[in-house]
Amino acid sequence: MNFTSVQNIDSLQEWVKQALKIKKNPLKNKKLGKNKTLGMLFFNPSLRTRLSTQKAALNLGMNVMVMNFTNEGWTLEFEDGAIMNSGASEHIKEAAAVISQYCDIIAIRAFAGLKDKEKDNAETVLAGFIKYASVPIVNMEGCTGHPLQSLADAITMEEHKTEHKPKVVLTWAPHPRALPQAVPNSFVEMMQKQENMDFVITHPEGYELNPEITKDSKIEYDQDKAFENADFIYAKNWSNYTDYGKITNSDPNWTVSADKMKLTNNAKFMHCLPVRRNMIVTDEVIDSENSIVIEQANNRTYSAQLVLQKILKDAK
Repeated sequence: MNFTSVQNIDSLQEWVKQALKIKKNPLKNKKLGKNKTLGMLFFNPSLRTRLSTQKAALNLGMNVMVMNFTNEGWTLEFEDGAIMNSGASEHIKEAAAVISQYCDIIAIRAFAGLKDKEKDNAETVLAGFIKYASVPIVNMEGCTGHPLQSLADAITMEEHKTEHKPKVVLTWAPHPRALPQAVPNSFVEMMQKQENMDFVITHPEGYELNPEITKDSKIEYDQDKAFENADFIYAKNWSNYTDYGKITNSDPNWTVSADKMKLTNNAKFMHCLPVRRNMIVTDEVIDSENSIVIEQANNRTYSAQLVLQKILKDAK
């Protein structure tokens, strides 16, 4: 069993229930991972993903090995048939096979390069390990998705669910750097699996996400209109998908401010973190009692623990 996409979740509602059960007693299955090893491979930086996934593994009694390929590992070649006479020192064929001998599960974090859309959409690193590893693979954020984050988001919204049918808004916000679409992509896919929720994506015109992912999700180009009567506001920047990897809009009017939040139904504010204060969101909003970003981060442990638990049980 691999966990590489929100599409691997057969019943989101059931998975959320199971995660909340784990949260009440995170050490219940401490023996499940005894003598099992999680290998965590990082091709990009991490804080929440690394620590929460490592804690989840420890809660299950697993051993954990961490390797940062940015400064510790050999540069890998992913192209089959490549003549390796330049930068890469080791091929994914050998690397994945060797690491599979050391680990029972391999978790990988490898961001989009935002230069070659076709290459990023192919998930070169993740796909290489899936192809050549002989153990289950977990996606700790790839080029196009961050399913552990979106599962944690679903857990968090369940804990703050409203009595009425909630309105959830994913809003683009400005950022000084070009960011991938992974987090918003997975959030959209997760919301498409939700039952009895209204979902709206709002962003400047021209900032549409991959239409193969958004499908028939509602898009509103007027942020103020989108915010009206919302119960959850999820802010996130992403770079242009059509003019791939480019920043074509830096309008500060898209920053989530207290005035914007007044348009909502006393909405909860969400963000995956790290966040650029007073660019993505103002201090007043993120420091308010309606901000649940820290709770979101805490739930990263239980989303990861649920996934690892399912893989371990599946292997028995």
